[in-house]
Amino acid sequence: MGQDILVTGGAGYLGSVLVPQLLSLGHRVTVLDNFMYGQNSLADCCRNKAFNVVRGDARDPRKVKPLLKKADVVIPLAALVGAPLCDNDVTAAKTVNFEAVRWIARNAAREQRIVYPTTNSGYGIGAKDKYCTEKTPLNPISLYGRVKVDAEKAVLARENSVSLRLATVFGMSPRMRLDLLVNDFVYRAVTDRFVIIFEGHFRRNYIHIMDVAKAFSHVLNKFGKMRGGAYNVGLSQANLSKLQLCAKIKEHLPKFVYLESPVGEDVDKRDYIVSNEKIEKTGFRPGYSLDDGIDELIKGYAILRNSRYGNV
Repeated sequence: MGQDILVTGGAGYLGSVLVPQLLSLGHRVTVLDNFMYGQNSLADCCRNKAFNVVRGDARDPRKVKPLLKKADVVIPLAALVGAPLCDNDVTAAKTVNFEAVRWIARNAAREQRIVYPTTNSGYGIGAKDKYCTEKTPLNPISLYGRVKVDAEKAVLARENSVSLRLATVFGMSPRMRLDLLVNDFVYRAVTDRFVIIFEGHFRRNYIHIMDVAKAFSHVLNKFGKMRGGAYNVGLSQANLSKLQLCAKIKEHLPKFVYLESPVGEDVDKRDYIVSNEKIEKTGFRPGYSLDDGIDELIKGYAILRNSRYGNV
C-alpha cells in the first residue's frame, strides 16, 4: 500500500529522479519547491493523480505545516547543495540546509517518518587508507558539510528517522547539474577534451543518481530495521582519486587529456574513502557502475550544451 510522502525541494537534481520513481511504486507524492532555477523537471508527473505540487519556500512554516500534517513520510531534499553555493549565500545555507530541516524534525508527529539525505563530505579529511564508517567521527571542513551534519543531528535526535550519507552523485537528471565532479569531468572530456586537476590524489566515493533514488525506496521498505541510523550510500568499488576518475573517463574517451597542476588548490578539501558495508548488510545493492554513468553522460552531453553565451 502506498504512503503519503512530502518531498521538499523535489524539483531539484535528485528529486526530479526520485519523485517519478516514488509515484511508479504507488506512493502519493507532494512536492514543495520554489523552482528557483525555472525548471520544468516534474512536468511529466502532473498527469499522475497521485502527484501534488506546491510552489513555496521550505523555510516558511505557513507552507510546510499543512503539508506536513498529511504526510506519512518526509524527505527533506530542499538545500543549497555544494560548498561553493553555500559560501556564496551563508544565510541561506544555514536557514535552508539546517533550520528548515530542524523545524520539520521538531514539528513532525512521533509516528511520522523522516528519511534525510546528507553528504558523506561530513567526514572531511579521512585517515590515509582507512575507511570511514558510520562510527567515524564527523569532521566537516566546509560550511556545506557543517550545516548538513547539524541537520542530521537534529533529524536523528528523534526516534523515527533515517539518514543517508550520500557519496558524490553522478548521472543524468531532468534538472541536470554540471558542477558535480563526475558530471563535470565527463562534460569537459566531451566538450573541451582536457582538464587541469588540482590535488589529484584527493579521493572520494561516488554513486549513480538512480541508485540514490533506489536507496530511499529501500529505506521505506525496511524502515523498521533501519530506523534511528545513519547509512553511507556509495559504490564500494568506486573510492577513487581525481586522477583515477580521469583515467576511467579516458577509457571511454581516448582523446581526453588530463594534467595535474603543480600549483593551485582545490576549494573542496575533502579527501577520504568510505565503507558502504552497513547499508549493504540490509540488502541494498547499487545497480549502476561508474562505467554505466560515464556512458550515460556522454550520450546526455550530445543533447546538452552549456553555451548560452557562446556562438558555437
